[in-house]
Amino acid sequence: MEKIALLMDPGTRNMVLNEKTIRRMEKIGPVVLNEGDTEPDYVKELLKGATIAVTSWGNKPLDADLLSVCPDLKLLMHAAGSVKPVVSDALWEKGVRVSSSAPMLSMGVSETALGFTIAASKNFFQLNDSLHNGGWAEGKENIRELFDLTVGVVGGGWAGRHYIELLRPFQVEILLYDPFVSKEKAEEMGARKAELDEVLRESDILSIHAPSIPETYHMFNRETLAKMKKDAVLINTARGSIIDEEALCEHMKAGNLKYACLDVYDPEPPAKDNPLRAIPNVIMTPHLAGLANNGLKKVGLHSCEEIERFLRGEPLVAEVTKEMLARMA
Repeated sequence: MEKIALLMDPGTRNMVLNEKTIRRMEKIGPVVLNEGDTEPDYVKELLKGATIAVTSWGNKPLDADLLSVCPDLKLLMHAAGSVKPVVSDALWEKGVRVSSSAPMLSMGVSETALGFTIAASKNFFQLNDSLHNGGWAEGKENIRELFDLTVGVVGGGWAGRHYIELLRPFQVEILLYDPFVSKEKAEEMGARKAELDEVLRESDILSIHAPSIPETYHMFNRETLAKMKKDAVLINTARGSIIDEEALCEHMKAGNLKYACLDVYDPEPPAKDNPLRAIPNVIMTPHLAGLANNGLKKVGLHSCEEIERFLRGEPLVAEVTKEMLARMA
């Protein structure tokens, strides 16, 4: 019989797990709930004898001291995105397998990116403004269907892959820039692997799905933005640090890009006097692309399903290794 320790605090647990999913976990074995906080002494009590631990936002690393009370721990399931906040060298040395709910969170991101893709192509934003100001069809001549266009994707992780999958029903060419994705893997996804310069030059729509790492800091700057088509659409639902906002502001004020659709900023929230706020064709949303409200319950369901896969001896959907994590550092 497995013992599952749900280590997230009660507020986070209620955010990501519904009663139906908890009951499903109880069919696997005894489930211990955190009814207090995430401080080490309390978490240590919860972990005693656990074979499976479930963490989420707000949990601290499972270090050697915590692991000392659960010698048979086999799986750490992180009901959130990056596992960086909860793993430790002691965890890796113990051979505990680790998985996360990053694929579920990325679905919300990629679906938001698709929403921006369609809305910007159809010119919803300008047409909406026109109607509210007494007009009718001013800007309708700039509508483009998702047909015979080139869509660039920067980053082939969970969100990038799902965005490409969502684009499959449309007759568009998809270019993927990701140094860690092979030509064959890109084709398997439904895209053509390309270098960044080609993606910048050829894309009618360019959606960013790269991680925030030193190599991607201000990847979109004066030099790279200048390579994009004047009427292209730039979408960022990844991380604000990937775009140099000052450079983007200058680029947009000069009349470049049809739209820049931004859900993320650096810093967040953007300052009230951030000049991007004053540019009409910079479309801004408040970091809502990841799963929100009722959608967050998908995280808990995925966590339960991942535990079930693990116990059946099946491959995990989102397993994370120490080596993988090092590449994202």
